[in-house]
Amino acid sequence: MNDVMQFFSDIIAGELDIYVITFTLVSVMIILLFLSFPMVVPLAVGALIGLIHFSQVDPEVLIQQMVTGISPNALIAVPMFILAADIMTRGHTAHNLLGLIQAFVGHLRGGLPITTCISCTLFGSVSGSTQATVVSVGQIMRPKLLQAGYKDSFVMALIINASDIAFLIPPSIGLILYGTLANASVGELFIAGIGPGVVLTCFFAIYSYVYSVKHSDSISLVEETNYAEKILAIKKAILPLGFPALIIGGIYSGIVTPTEAASFAVLYAIIVECVFYRKLGVKDICDAALSTGLITAVVFVLVGVGQAFSWYISFEQIPQELLAPLDLDNASPEYILFVIALAFFVGCMFVDSLVVLLILTPIFMPIVYAAGLDPILVGVLITLQMAIGSATPPFGCDIFTAIAIFERPYLDVIRGALPFFVILLFMSALLIFFPGIALMPRDILFP
Repeated sequence: MNDVMQFFSDIIAGELDIYVITFTLVSVMIILLFLSFPMVVPLAVGALIGLIHFSQVDPEVLIQQMVTGISPNALIAVPMFILAADIMTRGHTAHNLLGLIQAFVGHLRGGLPITTCISCTLFGSVSGSTQATVVSVGQIMRPKLLQAGYKDSFVMALIINASDIAFLIPPSIGLILYGTLANASVGELFIAGIGPGVVLTCFFAIYSYVYSVKHSDSISLVEETNYAEKILAIKKAILPLGFPALIIGGIYSGIVTPTEAASFAVLYAIIVECVFYRKLGVKDICDAALSTGLITAVVFVLVGVGQAFSWYISFEQIPQELLAPLDLDNASPEYILFVIALAFFVGCMFVDSLVVLLILTPIFMPIVYAAGLDPILVGVLITLQMAIGSATPPFGCDIFTAIAIFERPYLDVIRGALPFFVILLFMSALLIFFPGIALMPRDILFP
């Protein structure tokens, strides 16, 4: 009892002890979260209390760190890709991509869920957003899957988890932010994310086929499209397929940087949807721009405050003290990657994945560089954990997106998620023990 009283006395007195500081920061943040404050407030208040109460450092440092956090030029790509995704989400892009895939595989056993998996991958290369993919692909494919006889629990779990492939397929906002925080090449990260994204799509497609065979008595097949319908589907999808070609081809060839590719993506999206498809007008573009401004403001405020919080805990050397018992300095590369993956996975289960990325990346990067690990591999592994966290209870953001879009209760949405969760964990293990899945394409394109 005396030890407990002494512990709280140290907190009140501002005694500088790592465990005292950590307990104080975590307690303040948890209380503010339970009071329904947005995540940016607990981060800012935690850092401010630490500076004033424990460190007696001028709080103006926080403002400087916030500005530093949003200063990197690579972040300019974020609002550009968000705007391009918003424009294409409002237009015909998703419909035409889905039409192309369904025309060729929709009639096969498991064709509709396989169409959903591949569509999420392709639309991820257009939007870079898991939530946009849930909305765009989910609203189209869920009624078709239910009509064919698939259980709603399987359908919603498929859509949520397949949409998370958008985290890995360029343009991924998560990869852009990681590249900024870790001072890693965004272009190399984009290329490295393709391999795991494609492998994950194949795993989901295989499971969808097995599920369809197992429940073949209750699942009906879709009528096969004829040759003329296939040709028409190809023609309609040519322009949307030009979007990933513009990004990946432009960056790989060296013609454009990722930031320039983002700007061209916006122009391309406007031309496709307004000129060729004639789906959107000036009002739609203005609405997309307003929506992008709001989302970008939220993201950038979060990035700035996250940088300030990360700077403070690094200033107090809290990560070094807390990670010391793990002895990561003398650990094997696989063990270090496992610890990183576990930390991000657990964090993303409870907190928004971008917040976890902003806090934990600066903590682990010195260890990554000291161990000689490839930061590109680490970035892809971290991004995969962000994808898993987005679809994992209790607070995965894609779960709540599905609840809002499909108007189904929480338990119904997560009921069929376990097989996909196992696949995602297996993919994480593959990346740790077979890093060539991510690094081989990078090494070929960036010798």
